[in-house]
Amino acid sequence: MIRCILSSMVLITLSAALAAEALKPHPKAVKNSHPPGEVDRPEMVKFIVSDPASLPGIVVDETAAELVGEWQYSTHTPPYVGLGYLHDMKAGKGAKSVTFTPELPKAGWYEVRLAHCYNVRRSTNTPVTIHHADGDTTLRINQQQEPEHGRLFRTLGTFRFEAGRKGWVRVSNEGTEATKVVIADAVQFLPVKK
Repeated sequence: MIRCILSSMVLITLSAALAAEALKPHPKAVKNSHPPGEVDRPEMVKFIVSDPASLPGIVVDETAAELVGEWQYSTHTPPYVGLGYLHDMKAGKGAKSVTFTPELPKAGWYEVRLAHCYNVRRSTNTPVTIHHADGDTTLRINQQQEPEHGRLFRTLGTFRFEAGRKGWVRVSNEGTEATKVVIADAVQFLPVKK
């Protein structure tokens, strides 16, 4: 019995590692400047989700997002989804964005969640725009605050979307503090009944 459980744990760990290897860093992003394993909060490593496909709903990772401006990879502040997260390097304020566009299987209502790591070096007024079937909704979020779902995802709201690739979520650095970084990691779309 114990051998079976241990074998299952090894298989789960191996499949997560293989899934993470299948992800390729975004070709337009600047490489991570931190050596592998160098993190500022080791206690948060256990909250990393290495395989975006293991999450419920539809998840769009930064590896599949559209980047405007120069964004840099980092793994320094866990948790994050996939290979790491992107930050704006405290530069080009107002000229950078990351757009996450899902392939939604059917029209309907979806809870939209944004993944980001958090600490005092983060922006307190990051603009996030949700483009949904009823228009655009822009929120300003404090990325210094701990997200409520697994210390990684925060709920942005529930919105109606058309099927396909008609909706999106955009993280921008417009109007954010010059001395703070904006984080872009992943967006999750969870179908809900209304």
